[in-house]
Amino acid sequence: MISKRGHEALGSNDEHFWAIILAGGEGTRLRPLMRSLYGDERPKQFAPHLGSRSLLRASLDRSGRKVPLERTVVVTSRWHARYVAEEFASSPRPKILVQPRDRGTASGVLFPMHWIQGRDPEAVVAVFPSDHFIADESTFMEHVGSLMRLASRHPGLLLLVGAQPDRPECDYGWVEPGDALEEGSDVRRVRGFVEKPDPGRARSCFESGGLWNTFVLVGTAGAFAEAGRRCLPDLDAEITRVSPFFHTPSEERMIERGYAAAPTADFSRGVLEKSPQSLAVSRLPHVGWSDLGTPQRVMLRLAPNLEPSRLSGWAPAWALGAAGTDAATSGRPSPRALQ
Repeated sequence: MISKRGHEALGSNDEHFWAIILAGGEGTRLRPLMRSLYGDERPKQFAPHLGSRSLLRASLDRSGRKVPLERTVVVTSRWHARYVAEEFASSPRPKILVQPRDRGTASGVLFPMHWIQGRDPEAVVAVFPSDHFIADESTFMEHVGSLMRLASRHPGLLLLVGAQPDRPECDYGWVEPGDALEEGSDVRRVRGFVEKPDPGRARSCFESGGLWNTFVLVGTAGAFAEAGRRCLPDLDAEITRVSPFFHTPSEERMIERGYAAAPTADFSRGVLEKSPQSLAVSRLPHVGWSDLGTPQRVMLRLAPNLEPSRLSGWAPAWALGAAGTDAATSGRPSPRALQ
């Protein structure tokens, strides 16, 4: 558990808590599945995999347990304008930062981070991908809230959320935990990363106590900005040129120029893997977490609610038998097993 001190602070003022929701991905691996299920190739974050809610809406509802909409930035792509308009047609909009082109996750994190820092220099920011399934959203956000408190006490650190693995998964990145950050805390320093390992290395990560990297990140806006400055100076230079125009009528035009000149970079490889001394990782309780990044993972979540004919070709054989039946008697793995 996170230290007692971190939980005692949960009732204090949260006016500097912010959220960034990354919703700019194209979801190319899922396009055939989206077309089969919904009749178009919409990116997965705009699809209603969770009843009437899209994954983006579920992400907003989840982060809204700790961070209000007015302190939430959603990062999208210019090519998503139609789906963004549909998503917020009858509901309030957060700040939408539109990426004019794809420059990788580093730009997706650092451009809005500087935007937030310009509005609130004391901001503590949680970064959420928009393609996750989380069964126990309350416990998940209590955990994230505790990490936001912790980040305010360690303003130079970036904190990662690591999911507890139940198998040696090759398709996830792994985090290798090190020594405890504080006495009485299970938040650990980061020894290193292993990105999508081969089966042997995945087995080693699993047996040595490694955690799956959820890419849920928490830290002060200043810590994120400094990490970008140190690790990706060329990208930081472009953001620095644009930053004075944030919160002005010229913002959109200058973001266009900044993205045109910015190099493409991945935040995990370009920043996190270069900064283990500035990182810590917290083990997430069992909350039913899954990254819905493949057709198979999506279909495992949808199986109980779809006709078997719609699952054929996408889901494993046991899921075909589970569709429309009670999960407790269908042979379907438990939510923990699907993490």
